[in-house]
Amino acid sequence: MPLPKPPTKRASRLDATAFAETLAVSKAPTPRPAATPSAAPVAAAPTKASKTGRRRADAQPALDATASAPVQQTPATSFAHPPAIAAAAAPAIVRPKANGAKSSKPKSLEAPKLFVLDTNVLMHDPMCLFRFEEHDIYLPMITLEELDGHKKGMSEVARNVRQVSRELDALAASLQSSTLEEMAKGLPLAHTGHREAGGKLFFQTQLLDTPLPAGLPQGKADNQILGVVQALKNLQPSREVVLVSKDINMRIKARALGLAAEDYRNDKTLEDSDLLYTGVQALPADFWERHGKTMESWQQGGLTYYRISGPLVPSLLVNEFVYLEAPGAAPLYAKVTEITGKSAVLRTLKDFGHQKNSVWGVTARNREQNFALNLLTDPDCDFITLTGTAGTGKTLMTLAAGLQQVLDERRYSEIIVTRVTVPVGEDIGFLPGTEEEKMGPWMGALDDNLEVLARGDGSAGEWGRAATNDLVRSKIKIKSLNFMRGRTFLNKYVIIDEAQNLTPKQMKTLITRAGPGTKIVCLGNLAQIDTPYLTEGSSGLTYAVDRFKGWAHSGHVTLARGERSRLADFASEVL
Repeated sequence: MPLPKPPTKRASRLDATAFAETLAVSKAPTPRPAATPSAAPVAAAPTKASKTGRRRADAQPALDATASAPVQQTPATSFAHPPAIAAAAAPAIVRPKANGAKSSKPKSLEAPKLFVLDTNVLMHDPMCLFRFEEHDIYLPMITLEELDGHKKGMSEVARNVRQVSRELDALAASLQSSTLEEMAKGLPLAHTGHREAGGKLFFQTQLLDTPLPAGLPQGKADNQILGVVQALKNLQPSREVVLVSKDINMRIKARALGLAAEDYRNDKTLEDSDLLYTGVQALPADFWERHGKTMESWQQGGLTYYRISGPLVPSLLVNEFVYLEAPGAAPLYAKVTEITGKSAVLRTLKDFGHQKNSVWGVTARNREQNFALNLLTDPDCDFITLTGTAGTGKTLMTLAAGLQQVLDERRYSEIIVTRVTVPVGEDIGFLPGTEEEKMGPWMGALDDNLEVLARGDGSAGEWGRAATNDLVRSKIKIKSLNFMRGRTFLNKYVIIDEAQNLTPKQMKTLITRAGPGTKIVCLGNLAQIDTPYLTEGSSGLTYAVDRFKGWAHSGHVTLARGERSRLADFASEVL
């Protein structure tokens, strides 16, 4: 009996259907081979294409040799072959192609590319060695030297470099004998368990002396890598050699020398930030006409529910907001609460634009702010992301909703505020004091919003305002990102400000700190990224928005209109 197919994912169990299919193949009747010598020629069955359609096809010389040989009858007295082997050895009839049919070369038979990695790619993503599918990777010796110079320290870059070194050591240890000849043949990247990597890793084992233009200094590391790419291109003219670098100037110099260069795109969640999920969808003008006939509606808890079924349902996600504003008709503002098969349930929203529903004195001034306050005050939403330009009210609404649920409703025990400490200009040096005192200069936005929320009634006087400020600040803790690893937040309201400067790895570290009863709110403006090598498509905030969309306990809103002041709104438009 043949073996079942191996699992497609790492550390996954074999499916029960794999054994059933194997038994069915083994019990299949053996086809009788043709006894005449004029049998049709046999070709190897094409291998099953991979998900990406770019894996190399497996060669089958043994099967081709079997097909070309004449088939002999098995004597009656001898033992017959097992059915599965006989079925595999049976010749297959090749049908001639019709006239005019184009024989296109499949992608799986194309020669794999050779990617030369710059040092900053390895520093940015330590697992990038296994992200190139069936293609091969080449590491110049100067790249290893630069990695060795950045391995010390406690920064994120140093940790990534040490992880890369461990991966390279594991690959080198998989060699049978550490000889130069075996090293030159390449190290299979799948030997350490990463089956998605079908290529090989090549180290620079010999000096590649290729003269560069006289204007480029020969001792600079970037120019030495360019020289290696130029030498590989000359040594392997039939193969595509591509430089992968996160450095824009490096890619420009490579293209100026006639070399192929690309950015490392595997870390990008989206190629275009305009495709990012907004969390809000406008209903078509004929929504009631197309969905009204099969619609069900009922009242519960002062809110109206609508169950719809129609062509709009496949485009909806759970916790997505929908609205319909038509002249002369009452507007509809609702949230998708359930999607079952071909039907969806919409629930109307609480109007936070009215003063009676204000959150610590804060009311919604536009449609998106009303959507955001509905999410922030929903106890079923554990993870919320708010994006928008400056002045859209992200921090003010989040802080107001947190104070109401901590002080008034006692739903959470305290508020924890943190942010990435990336300076806009020159760094001012070390800051004295405790952790909260060091984070004080970074929390100017928090202080500004607390001043608005805690100003209170003017009749209370200075003593009343001071008491309110002390009560509010006693429930707010300011923490640094440097001490988050290993912590667990129980029954906390966590605010992550300036989340656009987080990498996806840092975002995962923060979100996984959440314990029972904790809500995490991420705020950010994707147009103000200050972290090097991060873009709108590779930011941790974009990564979280894309991965959490459609989850029943998360929500996202993109705030579109600024409400800070007419001066700020005009400046954001014209400057």
